[in-house]
Amino acid sequence: MIAPQDAVAARRKLTNRLIAGKDAARLVPFFLPEARLIAGDGSLLLGRDQIIEAFAGQFADRDFVSYVRTSALIELDAEGARAAEQGRWVGTWKGEGATQSGTYLATWRKVAGQWMIENELYVTLG
Repeated sequence: MIAPQDAVAARRKLTNRLIAGKDAARLVPFFLPEARLIAGDGSLLLGRDQIIEAFAGQFADRDFVSYVRTSALIELDAEGARAAEQGRWVGTWKGEGATQSGTYLATWRKVAGQWMIENELYVTLG
């Protein structure tokens, strides 16, 4: 059986690939319906639908390349039902100097045997 931290890390890597593929609909199964996301600019997205709409908007931008999130630490709660993921993120657009980066924290919850994103916080630092 795969360790929970490895399962969360694998799900994160898969979301990176899906974002690079620019297909917002394929991200739906990774977010709980009530998910919340605070973007790097401080804006708040409430619910999976708003999050997916925001991704679709980014993907429509011809200059958008990708967001890559790299896990540095994944910790579990005592019951093994929630996980906190910390790491670094990089957003890339076409053009000279068109990157943003920073740190992130994500809360994952295990639902029906699958790890899903409950909350994400992105802080733009560069």
